[in-house]
Amino acid sequence: MADFTRRDVIFLHAPSVYDFRKESILFGPISDVVPSSSVFEMYPVGITSIADRLERAGYHVQLINVAYRMLRDPDYDPEEQIKRLNPHLWAIDLHWLPHAHGALALAEIIKKHHPDAQIMMGGLSASYYHEELIQNPNVDFIVRGDSTEEPVLDLLRRLRTGVPLDGVPNLTWKRQDGTVVINPLTHVPDDLNDPNLPAYRYSMRSVFKYANLHNIVPYLRWLEYPMTALLISRGCTQHCSICGGSSAAYGKICNRQKPAFRSPAKLAEDAHFISRFSKAPIFVIHDLRMGGKEYAHQVLNALGDQKIDNEIVLELFTYAGDDFFGDVQRNLPRFSLEMTLETHDEELRRLNGKFPITNEQVEQTIDSALRHGCHRLDIYFMVGIPHQTPASAMASMEFARHLLERFGSKLQIYVAPLAPFLDPGSPAFENPEKYGYKLKARTLEEHRRRLTSPTWAQILNYDSVTMTAAQVAETTYATTARLTQIKADLGLEPKEGAARTLELIDAAQSLMGRIDKACELPPAEREQALSALKEEANAVNNRRVYKQTDFVSWGGRRWQLRPLGLARLMVELFFEELSLAWLRWKKRRYQWTPGAAAPDTSD
Repeated sequence: MADFTRRDVIFLHAPSVYDFRKESILFGPISDVVPSSSVFEMYPVGITSIADRLERAGYHVQLINVAYRMLRDPDYDPEEQIKRLNPHLWAIDLHWLPHAHGALALAEIIKKHHPDAQIMMGGLSASYYHEELIQNPNVDFIVRGDSTEEPVLDLLRRLRTGVPLDGVPNLTWKRQDGTVVINPLTHVPDDLNDPNLPAYRYSMRSVFKYANLHNIVPYLRWLEYPMTALLISRGCTQHCSICGGSSAAYGKICNRQKPAFRSPAKLAEDAHFISRFSKAPIFVIHDLRMGGKEYAHQVLNALGDQKIDNEIVLELFTYAGDDFFGDVQRNLPRFSLEMTLETHDEELRRLNGKFPITNEQVEQTIDSALRHGCHRLDIYFMVGIPHQTPASAMASMEFARHLLERFGSKLQIYVAPLAPFLDPGSPAFENPEKYGYKLKARTLEEHRRRLTSPTWAQILNYDSVTMTAAQVAETTYATTARLTQIKADLGLEPKEGAARTLELIDAAQSLMGRIDKACELPPAEREQALSALKEEANAVNNRRVYKQTDFVSWGGRRWQLRPLGLARLMVELFFEELSLAWLRWKKRRYQWTPGAAAPDTSD
């Protein structure tokens, strides 16, 4: 008799470093300008679209955000939970390389307690390192590429029925004799209209289906500040040298020659669904104009037709003027913007392939946005970009001062390091000499090991020809301190808050120096000295240079869920789940193929 309650797939999202609660690591500012913590507990949105696709096909799929649960509850033991579970297939994302340690640790724990378990991994980093990763005895399958909803469904169907796996697109796998097979990466959809992306319907259904809210919370403070996202594309038109999501990187890793876009109607439908349960900001990932001027116009009109009153946060990749912002103002009652400028130096921007516009055009863009009602405009500078010197990074802070003096408090400026890694697949990683880098790690295993280094400066996988990793860290602290002082001088940050930030920077620098000295000791003394600094490192890790709420609230209030709309939606999703349960019952006329970790699919 078939088991109708056993999970078919359990997705696990790992922390960056699995045992971060025990290790003595100074993570520093590597996550200070993103919603998640240094544990990187935010899971990639693609997990939910794959899970939703499988559930719509009649499978039981559960998502467990292990990183969030470990961060939220010191007593939560993921190993104990893994021991109790027994799905047909385990799935672990390795999308961002900072999860190399945690993801592989979870795979090892699964095999420890379930030796015959089948483990699948996927994501950009798993795709890049698939040939190395498949050699790991704890990994059975790797789905490659940026759109794996259909390949995973195909894999699941074949595993259940014992059909050979040779026909599953994008799959790297092992036969029972250990022979590695690399199927062609051919599933590269031209549009994003089929998957629900992000699949908030799936996430909300799973809350009552598996009776656990905390398994699917994306980041630590999401319940207070429930920011959501719209993904307009997979792939990118930009050629940024340091980005693992650039056009070149997507071509190399995912065989994607051009971006695949979600239609304006689908994006508006997604935004309307979010607005039913949340009043919080909605972040639009990527510049709308990547799809062309007409595409951007259609998206804005479609959003306008929905009369959505949420704050909409748009990204800008290049100059924008009155035509674009007039269109935005007509359709979005409340909007904000993000620009990753990286440097004031126009030549360095050109070399990096990022924001190829003049500083005059930067100011024209800001001026036009504010005149058309932009609520807030964030600008990001970076330390560690190609050929940047410490002096150049500091000069960017003076340009930041000029912008703040001219445009005032609606402008928010941040500076962060290129950390923890120069992305594999990016042009600079593939050709480091051309862009002025010296790589300290190339393989997945080398990066996994670096993640447990005692300080974030030691974790960095690069030196540049103009700055060592230590200088990147030193310059990051110096530029952050300078920017903090500028904001205080201009009255844009309370002096008490600025003083606390400067004190944190001093504490972090002092601690990093003492950790570096401890690392020079003989092994036994080294471990003892690092252990003595653990509590101090934890205290520094738990504080941020920039308020986390800056990146999740956009000036909004806490607790911005819509109770009545949420209640109505949950009732609707309850009946949707009943319908899916009926579908599963009808389809489950046979058992999964019993036996070994993977069916014998050899010819």
